[in-house]
Amino acid sequence: MITSDQLKDIKERTAALKQYLCIDEKIMQVEEEQLRTQAPGFWDDAKAAEAQMKKVKALQGWIEDYKEVYNRTEEVELAMEMFREEMVEESEVDDAYSRALTAIEELELKNMLRQEADEMDCVLKINSGAGGTEAQDWASMLMRMYMRWAEANGYKVAVANLQEAEDAGIKTVTLELQGPYAYGYLKGENGVHRLVRVSPYNAQGKRMTSFSSVFVTPLVDDSIEVVIEPARVSWDTFRSGGAGGQNVNKVESGVRLRYQYKDPYTGAEEEILIENTETRDQPKNKENAMRQLRSILYNKEMQHRMEEQSKVEAGKKKIEWGSQIRSYVFDDRRVKDHRTGHQTSDVGGVMDGKIDGFIKAYLMEFGGEE
Repeated sequence: MITSDQLKDIKERTAALKQYLCIDEKIMQVEEEQLRTQAPGFWDDAKAAEAQMKKVKALQGWIEDYKEVYNRTEEVELAMEMFREEMVEESEVDDAYSRALTAIEELELKNMLRQEADEMDCVLKINSGAGGTEAQDWASMLMRMYMRWAEANGYKVAVANLQEAEDAGIKTVTLELQGPYAYGYLKGENGVHRLVRVSPYNAQGKRMTSFSSVFVTPLVDDSIEVVIEPARVSWDTFRSGGAGGQNVNKVESGVRLRYQYKDPYTGAEEEILIENTETRDQPKNKENAMRQLRSILYNKEMQHRMEEQSKVEAGKKKIEWGSQIRSYVFDDRRVKDHRTGHQTSDVGGVMDGKIDGFIKAYLMEFGGEE
């Protein structure tokens, strides 16, 4: 049976969420934004209209989520009163409390996702690092982990570019994840992931350490303006590798985009390289590559706006010892995030995509700093 202190706690957290989320202001804002959708000629500019409808939907989402939390908390208070009058069982009060607590924790987590880019789709790139064949196998295991997480959470996943290794595993892969707050939830995965296990590729059965890096950027849509200088863009085409029949082997459907980027703030120059083999249609692959370029340039601008250049540079460490954000130690049945201290012994579950605990721990500790 829950205590009066537990009831007091969820009531205080519910009231705090109403304040943090500015629910009263959002209710008035929704009314104003909905009036704009009723203006004559609203749908004449389809792109602007869709952006407006998306804005209204987002505001309504916050309001509905808060109403769910409020109602759940009220149910707990009512259930406790009914228990005192011997109208319900103790277990019913506990069940009501469990539902309320889950709703509160989910909204508190979502409250950490208030940046402009958080609600966007994302591009997730995995590169194998130090460790040879073992690291390449590790990169393929991470790809499977994120694809399983996406599947479990209702996200669509497209493989934009995959380079398989000669012996086993992959050298690199680029995934596009589409769904609400894909970038917001996965941005904390950005960094080096370290694997420790008895390697199946080592004849002596030695314990080996290998590394792979994960880079996550928001996938911007047409409503975001990004300036791309055509003179800085160049293209190559190539035949896609791997299985796929005669078309893959004979037609140069794969595209390689090179963009000579110059940082408008520091003047530093770098070449941005993007490869796309997602489809057998070269124009479609070019379109997808340009979309990824826009996402990368947008992300760079966001980094400047948030004054987090130091964090970005820190994330570009070599993929080896001392730079990992998370360790997966199979022998000891332990996965630990070195930033938050969150860990679990369910190694199999993590590799099957059960990483919500790590995502939540990161957002609750660092989400409010952004």
